[in-house]
Amino acid sequence: MKFLDQAKIYIRSGDGGNGCIGFRREKFIEFGGPDGGDGGHGGDVWAECVDNLNTLIDYRYQQHFHAKNGTPGMGRNRAGPGGDDCTVKVPPGTEIWTEDGETMLAELTEPGQRVMLIKGGNGGFGNAHFKSATNQAPRHANPGQTGIEMTVWLRLKLIADAGLVGLPNAGKSTFLAAVSGAKPKIAAYPFTTLHPNLGVVRAGDHDFVLADIPGLIEGAHDGAGLGDRFLGHVERCRVLLHLVDATEDDVAEAYRTVRREIKAYGGGLAAKKEIVALSKCDALDGDAIASKAEDLKKAARKKPLLISAVSGFGMKDALYALSREIQRTDDKEAAASGEEQQAWEP
Repeated sequence: MKFLDQAKIYIRSGDGGNGCIGFRREKFIEFGGPDGGDGGHGGDVWAECVDNLNTLIDYRYQQHFHAKNGTPGMGRNRAGPGGDDCTVKVPPGTEIWTEDGETMLAELTEPGQRVMLIKGGNGGFGNAHFKSATNQAPRHANPGQTGIEMTVWLRLKLIADAGLVGLPNAGKSTFLAAVSGAKPKIAAYPFTTLHPNLGVVRAGDHDFVLADIPGLIEGAHDGAGLGDRFLGHVERCRVLLHLVDATEDDVAEAYRTVRREIKAYGGGLAAKKEIVALSKCDALDGDAIASKAEDLKKAARKKPLLISAVSGFGMKDALYALSREIQRTDDKEAAASGEEQQAWEP
């Protein structure tokens, strides 16, 4: 299945049905009076989060979604039935934005969540609605309200607990393949990964979701390489694992390059907890690894982990470090939620 994380669609709610102008006509009943029914309500447009989707690829082939119109009212005080609603189904983690990209209409993160995007038009009143003591035979009815139309953007941000960042060919896809059942493309050239990949990882008794995104290069925030559009997929991560290739000539500059792009992107990524690891340690001898690790420690201001996804060296330490940070963040959020709940209790 192809991966698509952004789509533009056109949505329109249904028109309300027109009210009916009708009069009762029966034998031996001279003054039957008005009996025109009301028009039906136009269908609404909803967005619903479902758990069997993980991409927006369906919206590349269908971009127009219309709710049904309400049925006009009829005589004998028969109201027209309302139009059927239209439901746009999206994967968890989808944001819905206005066409100009300035206003977020909704954010759906849990399966089963539903939100009304636009409301259908009201049905018009039939002439029976307007009868009174002074107007016993009204000959007018209301037309139904016109539905609303708009264009919206769907933006998918994958929901993962931890994210992998680094330069192209830093070993991110190899790391993900080694610790999970994911099968990302792995090759000895830059930008092998063209779209994000997810994998479920187990560290002891704790499972978490790990996201691998395409590599960043200098100038990514200006569109260089694949740009920074995929950084949105790690915005919801609790911790980032920053991989630096040990075979780089200058590991400190490689680290700084990625950090500059993360800061330029914004979105709170620069403030997230970061674990730094020197990857591909199997390709160097002990003295070279120690020298590279010291250079990286000075640049990152923290001691890096030493790992090799090919040999398995240090991989368990990296997974447990990610697991501990995820659990620590969860505990903080639970404690904050409990304090907030106590503050609201009478």
